[in-house]
Amino acid sequence: MKTVKILTLSALFSIFAIACSSDDNGNGTGDEANLESRLYASNNSDGNVTRYDVNDDSSFDSNTLLTLSLNSEGIYYDATTDQVTQASRSLLQLNTYADASITENGATITVSASSSADLISPRDIAVSSNIYVVADNSDADGNPVTADGRLFVYTKTGNNFNLRNIVTVNFKVWGIEFVGNDLFAVVDTTSDIAVFTNFASSNTTNATVEASKRITVEGITRTHGIAFDGGTMVLTDIGDADSDTDGGFHVITNFQSKFDAVANGGTLAVADQTRVSGALTLLGNPVAAEYDAENQIVYIAERANGGGRVVSYTNFEAGGNIGPMMNATLSGASSLYLAKE
Repeated sequence: MKTVKILTLSALFSIFAIACSSDDNGNGTGDEANLESRLYASNNSDGNVTRYDVNDDSSFDSNTLLTLSLNSEGIYYDATTDQVTQASRSLLQLNTYADASITENGATITVSASSSADLISPRDIAVSSNIYVVADNSDADGNPVTADGRLFVYTKTGNNFNLRNIVTVNFKVWGIEFVGNDLFAVVDTTSDIAVFTNFASSNTTNATVEASKRITVEGITRTHGIAFDGGTMVLTDIGDADSDTDGGFHVITNFQSKFDAVANGGTLAVADQTRVSGALTLLGNPVAAEYDAENQIVYIAERANGGGRVVSYTNFEAGGNIGPMMNATLSGASSLYLAKE
């Protein structure tokens, strides 16, 4: 999880049902002075950035920012430079765009930096300082029988990306998240997560490495999304990839202590988690997550149900079959980033 804060506004999100430009006053304008937070989203359908601007007076704007990409997965927003970065699955590169918070709906956002076309099948981005890590789930060794994936490590200086090194791992990757200096990674096609301690400083050359630790998360069929904030980890469960109704998410409070208590190769008991799933959730293939610890809101990019949605949940502490507070249609929703302004 990144630096976040957003208002818990039931009235706001109950009417937040579309991903085109709108607000609850119907005037399509946002009051910058009252702006509380922004949620950025990528998608697989057209590759554009969707920016949801949320104001503290319960109004909001939803803006589509046109990009170079036709298919994007992974997104990061840098508030200090007002730049948003995506991993393009059509161009196979990182692209950074300027003026992300002020570009108007329907406008083409200005490119400020692009990496070389190094990527093959990018799925997520994790950022720590000037280190940009891209999880790529393409077959690394050319043998489909063996499980493997890659972590492309870039450094960003000003408007320049440099591919520093590529870390090959012995599992398929999807979602990734920095927690301090440690990089947590979803082990795709399983219910496992892995951690690489001191990732950026310990892995500076091209190499094949094993995770520092890998555990199974009981109760999950196949995890994809991962988010962390305020000591709580959120993991999504896509269940059967061919089903658009069997998804869910797990909330793990006091995550670090629970993770540390499980031995390498062991299992984190479902009793130490909270699971949300069921027909009311509208979750089938929840592929990405964000978490706001201060206001206890889980945000999900749902890829399959209804063709794609951005949804959020509160009052999930007891788990179970609960409906979303926010339900915004976004075709091919793939990634989220929640940023405090």
